[in-house]
Amino acid sequence: MSVLDLFRLDGKVAVVTGGNRGIGKAIAIALAEAGASVVVAARDAERNEEAVAELSKVGPAALAVTTDVTDRAALVAMRETVTERLGPIDVLINNAGVGIHGESLTLDDEGWQRVMATNLDAVWKASQVVGEQMVGRRTGSIVNIGSMSGMIINRPQWHAPYAVSKAGVHHLTRSLAAEWAPHGVRVNALAPGYTKTEISDIDDPKWKHYWIDEVPMQRYAQAAEIAPSALYLAADASSFVTGSVLVIDGGYTLW
Repeated sequence: MSVLDLFRLDGKVAVVTGGNRGIGKAIAIALAEAGASVVVAARDAERNEEAVAELSKVGPAALAVTTDVTDRAALVAMRETVTERLGPIDVLINNAGVGIHGESLTLDDEGWQRVMATNLDAVWKASQVVGEQMVGRRTGSIVNIGSMSGMIINRPQWHAPYAVSKAGVHHLTRSLAAEWAPHGVRVNALAPGYTKTEISDIDDPKWKHYWIDEVPMQRYAQAAEIAPSALYLAADASSFVTGSVLVIDGGYTLW
């Protein structure tokens, strides 16, 4: 076996929440290219099917399961559907997320709760639902998508709820990693920096000083640059890695 074989996911089943666009879709493609059967679990059924059509061209199998990740019953139904159609889940990528900007005194409870429900509560619920199966089988890898925002305070766009939710994801990652390590389940996280996606306004000139000039590498990331690290944490290449938060930010958090 060569070192590159350790990055293969042949015969594995991987679920990517929010896997129909952005970083989630890039990760789904990477997992499929590595040989995994990939499930896109997200709310938008039309986008899910579009993503699956693309994944089917590069991987052994792809499946779309319309899922509200904030709803535990929907997550249980997703797990059962995947298990019936493809087999038990070997890899879970908790990627689905939302964000809002605004000064803290202007944000209402609904905004706070919406961010927490998707970014943190859903990670907890999905990890429990899928983790129960993984712990029972004594194997599995969970990769949570956090953010460098969980480690720093971004400026000039304030977004306290988002930052707090991602800090929570990082600590939840460590907590579950410690608890489930004896059961053969690894839990890690990625903390991306500023990344270009379909819905980002990262090219807006008014943010260039903060989002590009202050990055040591003087640029933002492409989603495809985040995906290989997710593959590393999902695969046996990282078999002795758990509880880690891998920062991918072009050096932004060095300052």
